[in-house]
Amino acid sequence: MKTKVVAVAFLLLFILSGCGAKSGGNVDDVQIADWEPSELFSDEEVEAAFQTVKDYFSENFEGCTLTQLSYSGDTYVETWMQAYEDVEPGEIIVILSSFDVDSSGGDGSLNPDSTYDNWNWVLVQDDDGNWVHLDHGY
Repeated sequence: MKTKVVAVAFLLLFILSGCGAKSGGNVDDVQIADWEPSELFSDEEVEAAFQTVKDYFSENFEGCTLTQLSYSGDTYVETWMQAYEDVEPGEIIVILSSFDVDSSGGDGSLNPDSTYDNWNWVLVQDDDGNWVHLDHGY
């Protein structure tokens, strides 16, 4: 009986500790900026792109807090399409963000205790119409 109690206690400790899982970026209080209606994307597609950025950020930007997201606008998308020649209109979207970096500098590639504004997130649609992260940065 004592062995079962100890085993259950270790199991609970393991579950509650997150089994050492990497904590990601904070996306709890992201502000979504108003955007002009798009001729390329529905509001639902833009909102799905926001969610894709939030998911990627929360998994990969440890020590950072995402503060704002906005749709860059159709003109900005057309500019990025030139960089990715094989992408058709409506298959690529650019989301802009602002985020804060804590004293750790994130993964070490970001400036500690800083704020990044107008950070680009380039997403493309897969065959099922879901947004997939392609690139990010300035």
